[in-house]
Amino acid sequence: MPKAIRIREYGGPEVMTYEDVPLAEPGPGQIRVRQRAVGVNFIDIYFRSGAYKAASLPFTPGKEGAGEVTAVGEGVSGFKVGDRVAYGSGEGTYAEEPVIAAAAAVHVPEGIDDATAAAMMLKGLTAEYLLHRVYRVKAGDTILFHAAAGGVGLIACQWAKHLGARVIGTVGSQEKAEIARAHGCDHVILYREDDVARRVRELTDGKGVPVVYDGVGKATFLPSLDSLSPLGTFVSFGSASGAIEAFDIGLLAQKGSLYAIRPTLFTFTSNRATLDAMAENLLGAVASGAVKIPVHARYPLSEAQAVHRDLAGRQTTGATVMIP
Repeated sequence: MPKAIRIREYGGPEVMTYEDVPLAEPGPGQIRVRQRAVGVNFIDIYFRSGAYKAASLPFTPGKEGAGEVTAVGEGVSGFKVGDRVAYGSGEGTYAEEPVIAAAAAVHVPEGIDDATAAAMMLKGLTAEYLLHRVYRVKAGDTILFHAAAGGVGLIACQWAKHLGARVIGTVGSQEKAEIARAHGCDHVILYREDDVARRVRELTDGKGVPVVYDGVGKATFLPSLDSLSPLGTFVSFGSASGAIEAFDIGLLAQKGSLYAIRPTLFTFTSNRATLDAMAENLLGAVASGAVKIPVHARYPLSEAQAVHRDLAGRQTTGATVMIP
């Protein structure tokens, strides 16, 4: 029997158990995939802890992975047994052989290995919509990206640099600062030591930046707003430090008629044509070498508890994958 991680109650990493599960047959619109690598993301922690609710308990966490198709459900076109696929908005990917909605999957071209494909989909597609759809980064822009040495940050900062932007990143340590600089950041701010907004103003001759990308949340919310130029855009796409609470919309007026948006990847990828365009853009950027996917840690799937502890403790840089 194939193995999977199962969660019977919300809680800490210890609620995840590694156990045998029945081999499922794909239903209409689904494919079954023998996974070669599983992506790990903060959203998995939100579901495990109960910050986000699963459809039902027990459940298998995970949104991201890559492998080869082993069975195809009724009505599925475009995929066949043996195809290499990857996905960033699947369900239950902490498993050896999960069933995935075909609508979430894309073909993986030659030259991109399974670990890279599994590591790039959720984070890479997130970077794609942030830089190309929410706020279109163009040559000459100066942007601020929080957690620049994180999984999304390392991809997005490289890509923004490739687009011709000047990139300011924030990180939590000197070690992470070096990694961020090596992946596209022109300037790095140590947020534990420096006043982020003041430093951004210094780097922009007092003007601020037109866009801030913030996946950290509670800890960076006000510094983000204070870093923006008038009519700037605050893009909140995660809450690694906790959720932003009691958001007073009047702050946007006080701080310069700002825009604020809280997009999700799944809104964009729910449209097949949009997903295909995003994946083509991402895979092209990776295949060309413009964006490199840094897979910095590999664990067995059985060690999912340790993976979550490291991720939540901000002990990781770049992408982590689990090998079933």
